[in-house]
Amino acid sequence: MILLSTPLLAQTWRTLHPSNTCTERHECASAVVNDKVYLLGGRGDKPVEEYDPNTNQWSKKAKAPLELHHFQALTYEDKIYVIGAFTGGYPHETPVPNVYIYDPATDEWNKGHEIPEDRRRGAAGVVLHKGKFYVVGGIEDGHWADNRDYMDEYDPQTGEWKQLPDLPRVRDHFQAAVVDNKLYAVGGRKSHAKEGHNFELTYGEVDVYDFSSGNWETLSEAEELPTQRAGGSTINYQNGFIVVGGESSAQVTAHNEVEYFDPQVGWTLLNRLQRGRHGFQVVELNGKYFVAAGCGNRGGSPELSSIEMMK
Repeated sequence: MILLSTPLLAQTWRTLHPSNTCTERHECASAVVNDKVYLLGGRGDKPVEEYDPNTNQWSKKAKAPLELHHFQALTYEDKIYVIGAFTGGYPHETPVPNVYIYDPATDEWNKGHEIPEDRRRGAAGVVLHKGKFYVVGGIEDGHWADNRDYMDEYDPQTGEWKQLPDLPRVRDHFQAAVVDNKLYAVGGRKSHAKEGHNFELTYGEVDVYDFSSGNWETLSEAEELPTQRAGGSTINYQNGFIVVGGESSAQVTAHNEVEYFDPQVGWTLLNRLQRGRHGFQVVELNGKYFVAAGCGNRGGSPELSSIEMMK
């Protein structure tokens, strides 16, 4: 594997200037439904906001039935699923006990299936693969303690939950991706405010679950995430995936690195955001990538309302 330290700069980010801005928020998520970007959740009582790239405008939608934050949103059958979220304030945020579903067509929220009590946590990675959701890692007691190495399968049609093999390590504040029938758990940290660890216990190791064999493996040291950070976002890109933004103990300003992993080549510094941020989710729409909101420094401020696009 080869690590390329020089940015490819084949694609670059630019800040968009809509006629209005989204609500400042962080620890939020985004999803795409029918050619529009939806911004959901975040600390506090936040509405759903819809961004239309054709008009370059934001519009406010319904508020969630409760505060939802620290989750990786996913679109399934034109609805947005929130699984493994937190509610409440730092440091003892509480795992949300149910799946919540937002329907853009009706602008309504619905409470979905219950999550098994002993498997509830937030700040986990979530992927959708062959019609089922997979929830990996996370932490039970907010930022305080009880990190988990769990992996669970959830069937949205039946509400059935199934426990799968544990990750090689506990991991929270990260997002996951699936490439070629393999789930990649990358970035994140072991949050443990109880012992005074907030930002520094980040991971470089990349853990991979093979859906075919049902086994986990950890990639070699040469294939570790070059810039360790938590609170970034991960999404499929070309032959692999990118890790975007994040926060760490290495710097006060949120990270702006966008690092690309190709399983056949290794890591490349693809480019950089215009504004470093963490606590957000990158989404893809018609070959363009969007990031909105998040936090500009490690911790909780300043919350951002800007939106960037890469094409």
